[in-house]
Amino acid sequence: MDKKYILRNNNHFKKVYKKGKSYGNRLVVMYVYENGMDYNRVGFSVTKKIGNSVVRNKIKRRMKESYRLNCYKIKDGYDLIFLPKVMANKASYREIESAMIHLLKIAKLLKD
Repeated sequence: MDKKYILRNNNHFKKVYKKGKSYGNRLVVMYVYENGMDYNRVGFSVTKKIGNSVVRNKIKRRMKESYRLNCYKIKDGYDLIFLPKVMANKASYREIESAMIHLLKIAKLLKD
């Protein structure tokens, strides 16, 4: 994934948290904000409540791979932030992937 498609700046994260809309299920919370560009930007954030650094990085890798494989299905022009919940540390890759796709369906961000 190219660097321009990743949210890195703390100000961008704050803007999405403050002005964006949130959607959640039992494994993941997703924040969405329309960015006015012709491409999507994505950010992943994992809190220390989830576990130690090994567990946090494993969950983040699973979410990034799930997004990478499904990003072509998402409408353009949005900033997305994915936050896993505590239950995600016991979830498999397939469960995390289906949870993320479920949130995209709820937010009506999937292409027809």
